[in-house]
Amino acid sequence: MTAGAALVWCPFPDVAEARSVSTSLLDEGLVACANIIPGMISLYRWNGENGEGQEVGVLFKTHQSRVAEMTARLAQLHSYQTPAIMQWDACAFPAATADWLEGLETGGLAGEQD
Repeated sequence: MTAGAALVWCPFPDVAEARSVSTSLLDEGLVACANIIPGMISLYRWNGENGEGQEVGVLFKTHQSRVAEMTARLAQLHSYQTPAIMQWDACAFPAATADWLEGLETGGLAGEQD
C-alpha cells in the first residue's frame, strides 16, 4: 500500500444534500464511507460578521490517493459557494481498514460480493 487512510470533513445545509453528495461520492468510488451527523449547530464568522445556523456534518473515509479527486468533486457537488472541506491523514488504523480503503485505489472495496 503506497498510502493510507484519510478523513475528510464537510458541513452541509441539510440531510438531503449530505445524503445526495455522499451517495454520488460512493457511487463514483471516491469514498468508502460517509458518516452523516445531523443536528449540528454551527457558529461561524463569514464576510466580517458572526453567524449561527443548523448544519449537517459528514465525515468521509477514503484512501489518501483519492483525496485530491474526492475533494475537488465534493466542491463541485456542494451547494455552498465556498464549502469548508478539511482533510487529514489518519495516523493509526487496523490492517482490515487499510485493506478496505485500498480497494478505492484498485477499483473494488474489500468485502464486496462478486
